[in-house]
Amino acid sequence: MRKRFAFLIFASEYSLLTVLLTMNFFKLVKYRRSIRKYDDQQIPREELEKILEAGSFAPNAGGGQRSMLVAVHNREEVERLGKLNVAMLRRDNLIGGHVSAEQPSIIDDPTIKSGFYGAPTVVVVFAQSRFLYSIPDAFCCAENMVLAATELGISSCIVARGEETFATEYGRQKMAEWGVPENYEARCFVLLGYCCGEYPQEKPRKEKRMLIVE
Repeated sequence: MRKRFAFLIFASEYSLLTVLLTMNFFKLVKYRRSIRKYDDQQIPREELEKILEAGSFAPNAGGGQRSMLVAVHNREEVERLGKLNVAMLRRDNLIGGHVSAEQPSIIDDPTIKSGFYGAPTVVVVFAQSRFLYSIPDAFCCAENMVLAATELGISSCIVARGEETFATEYGRQKMAEWGVPENYEARCFVLLGYCCGEYPQEKPRKEKRMLIVE
């Protein structure tokens, strides 16, 4: 009887823990924002390692773990890459003319000089060039990392133009320096740092984006 009672208590506590974790996860998802204004404080290396680990556990095609994560934890290097990234922007490819008044992007403000918006750290997500699921794999890694960052109190933003940034001479040089295989391309970036100013409020969700078919 005692053993059965103990099991019931354990099962009850486990169920409660599951509920609490589920609630926290959904709150976390809703709290995350894309931040484009960062202060000068660098993120701790140990927190960066946790974020990278979260990225490494992202869903990946066939369990192949093909994506490669390179964290640039050096503000000067991040700034060089950020300026290169914004130089690769082709405005004729853009859809829409406004992103955010609170957290303006380079679409909103052409005077912004870095595609990384002053973030002190950036994670470059590389993946195989000619693999069908290369891009989905990379962005799954990015999603895991921004959620992990939010959990740690670190702001983030996912940025594109990875392929263009590293197709340059400087980009190819850095890939060789970092030991990135030749058949890999940069698919996206995850910016990391601390939000400068007020944290943005939640935006209402657009209608007709979800449908359940039974």
